[in-house]
Amino acid sequence: QVRLAESGGGLVQPGGSLRLSCAGSGFNFKIVTMNWYRQPPGKERELVAQITSEGRTTYIESAKGRFTISRDNAWMRVYLQMDSLEPEDTAVYYCNTQVRGYTWWGQGTQVTVQG
Repeated sequence: QVRLAESGGGLVQPGGSLRLSCAGSGFNFKIVTMNWYRQPPGKERELVAQITSEGRTTYIESAKGRFTISRDNAWMRVYLQMDSLEPEDTAVYYCNTQVRGYTWWGQGTQVTVQG
């Protein structure tokens, strides 16, 4: 059974940092692309960052220079280091991947940025 479990969210002041973690299980982690999405209050879910099996990364424009996605295939984890956080980053953050033709999501972790 494919499982994704996020952790690391919380309340942080503007300018602060958080590191999100997503633990995967039940699939061949090292061969899949891993994604971080977020859903701000009242808005649609959007792709924030992506890392391929080869380690190539892409980011939403607003995250460039502030967020860093990385992966540890040995531990089957993907991380999202978020620095210089802004109130607009407030959202539920989800880990995502596609395995055997299906799209899988974690339960999400809340990130709230406020002074």
